[in-house]
Amino acid sequence: MQTADYVITNATIVDGSGQPRFTGEVAIAGERIHYVGPKAPHQARHTLDAQGLVLAPGFIDVHTHDDLLMLSDGVMAPKISQGVTTVVAGNCGISLAPAPNGLPAPVEPPLDLLDKEGKWYRFPTFGSYVNALQQDPPATNSALLVGHTTLRVVAMSDLQRPATQDEIDLMKALLEEAMQAGAIGLSSGLAYPPAFPAKTDELVQLAQVVARYGGLYSTHLRDEADGVVDALEEAFYIGRAANIPVVVSHHKVAGTNNFGRSKETLALIKKYMPQQEIILDCYPYSASSTILATDKVATSKRVTITWSQAKPEMNGRDLDDIMKEWNCSAEEAVTRLQPAGAIYHRMSEDDVQRILAFEDTLVGSDGLPHDAAPHPRLWGSFPRVLGHYVRELKLLTLEEAIHKMTGLSAAKYGFANRGLIRPGAYADLVLFDPHTIDARANFDSPTLPAVGIQWVMVNGTMVWREGEPTAQRPGQVLHRSAQDSGLNQHNVL
Repeated sequence: MQTADYVITNATIVDGSGQPRFTGEVAIAGERIHYVGPKAPHQARHTLDAQGLVLAPGFIDVHTHDDLLMLSDGVMAPKISQGVTTVVAGNCGISLAPAPNGLPAPVEPPLDLLDKEGKWYRFPTFGSYVNALQQDPPATNSALLVGHTTLRVVAMSDLQRPATQDEIDLMKALLEEAMQAGAIGLSSGLAYPPAFPAKTDELVQLAQVVARYGGLYSTHLRDEADGVVDALEEAFYIGRAANIPVVVSHHKVAGTNNFGRSKETLALIKKYMPQQEIILDCYPYSASSTILATDKVATSKRVTITWSQAKPEMNGRDLDDIMKEWNCSAEEAVTRLQPAGAIYHRMSEDDVQRILAFEDTLVGSDGLPHDAAPHPRLWGSFPRVLGHYVRELKLLTLEEAIHKMTGLSAAKYGFANRGLIRPGAYADLVLFDPHTIDARANFDSPTLPAVGIQWVMVNGTMVWREGEPTAQRPGQVLHRSAQDSGLNQHNVL
C-alpha cells in the first residue's frame, strides 16, 4: 500500500473540467494529487472527511494587483480566505518591476495604486523581482505580467506624448529581460493618462517581443464607455499584428448611456474569436474601482472614496456627502482629495450578468489591496459567484462556475497541471460548503472574509483552515507552458 500525505474521503468532487460532479476520494503525496477515484489505495498520514462538502481546484484569480501584497503580507489573507490559490499580477499596465533607477515620490498615478511612496519600486530588473518572490514566497502561486505604464515611466521623460523609437527600443529591451526572467506577458492600461498618448504601433512593437516568448497581451482598454467598440478593435488589431493572445481585462460597458451594450461587445468578441485567441474576464459587481477622476464621477450613480492622501479622514465616505460637507462642486472636491481612489457605481447589473454568463468569461477580482477602504471584490469575488450567482440566481451551474474559475482559466493562461483535480496535477484545492458559501464583504464592510470555506491547500500545503491562515507560504511563480509529463501517470477514476 502506497503512503499519501492526505486522503480526502466522502468528497463531492467538482473537478474543474466542467463535467458533472461525482463522489470519491483524493490522495495527495507531496505537492501533487496522486489518485482520484472511489477508494484511495493509500495509507494516509492525514485523513480529511469531506462529507456534505464540495472539493474543487483552488480558484485562479486572473486579474489582480497583488504585486506588492505578495511581498509585504505574503499570508495573502484576502485571497486564500476565498479559496484563491493562484493570482495573476501586474495588470492594467501596472507592475512593480522593472524600475532600474527606482521611482520618485509621489509616484505617478496609476502606479500609486501599488505603492504611493515609491519605496517598493526598487527592483532594477524584472528578474530581481521574481527572485524576491522565490526567496520569500507568498501563500499563493503567482503569474506575472509586465506593465506597459511602468515601462513608459522608466523609459520616457515626458509621458504626455507618444514614445520615440529610441524610447520604444528601451522598453523592448526591458520587456525582453522580463520575459526571459519568467513573465507571462505584457499588460496595458491605455485608459490612464500616462499610457493614453501611446500609439497603437508602440503596443504592437512591445507585443511582438512578448510573442517571441509565447506570452500574451492583457489590456485595460483605452475606453470602456462610449468608445468601447473602437477600443476592442484596437486590442484585437494588436493581437493580430503580433500574433499573440489578447486578454480583455475586467470587461464592462460603463456609464448609464452604455447600459445594455454588452450585447454588442460580446457579439464582437464572438465574431473575432475564430480568427484569433481572445480571453476575457470580469468581476461579479456592478461597481468599479480605480484612481479618482472627474470624468468617471460624472457618469456614476454613486462614488465612494477608497483612499485620499490629501484628506485621509474622507476614506470610505461617499463623494456626495463630502460635497455637501464642503459646500463645493464635484470637480472641486475631486481636486481637494487628490491623489485619491474611488469606487464608481456606473454599470448595469444586466450587463454584469450577461458578461459573467458568457461561455468564455473568466473571473478576476481586480481587488486593490492597498486601498484604505477597498472595493469588496478584493475579499469577496469568488464566493460571491458561487453564492449569489450560482446558488441564489442560478445564472450558472456550480460546475460551470468552477470551470470558469479553475480549469478554463488554467487552460487559457497555459498553467500546466493547474485548475483540475487529476492525478499528477498540483494539489491546489479548496473545500467548501455549497449551501453557505458567499461573500460577507460589502460596500460598508469591505474586508470581511467569506463564509463557507473549510480549508484551502496550495501545492499540497494547507494555507487556510477553520477561518484562519496557517501562515504557510508554499506559493510558486508560474509560467505559460504545455502540460508536463507528470499528469495522468497515476491512478485515475
